[in-house]
Amino acid sequence: MQAIIFCGIQASGKSTFYKEHFFNSHVRISMDLLRTRNRELKFLKVCLQTQMRFVVNNTNPTSEERARYVALARAARYEVICYFFESTSAEALQRNSTRSGRFLVPDKGIYGTHKKLQVPALSEGFDKVYRVKLLPGGQYEVELTEGEEV
Repeated sequence: MQAIIFCGIQASGKSTFYKEHFFNSHVRISMDLLRTRNRELKFLKVCLQTQMRFVVNNTNPTSEERARYVALARAARYEVICYFFESTSAEALQRNSTRSGRFLVPDKGIYGTHKKLQVPALSEGFDKVYRVKLLPGGQYEVELTEGEEV
């Protein structure tokens, strides 16, 4: 089974990437949907118990935040892959400015997440780490940065 952990600041293209690449194959675990860590953990445990493939679609900016997902997935014998969404604050702010309602993130939220962002590494327990860059035309550039392609 496969666990995918997204990492990146708000408005870096994570949710759109999920819809385009994993919607039909992986369950989405997101604080935007589940709203509390308790609900998120319950949903994650159901995925692990039923061996469902899943994507954790949160910002996950630090290794400590990613570690809880990695540990649980590893214990359940999942392949664990990270997708790091590389974006500047300015790029994210521009994309965020086109949002409205509950999808609009306060600027200070984007700056705060970017400030604590740590680039993920295999040493965190990942089998592979990909770098994802949202290009101006809406396409994605995806590059394997660590791990072996099978």
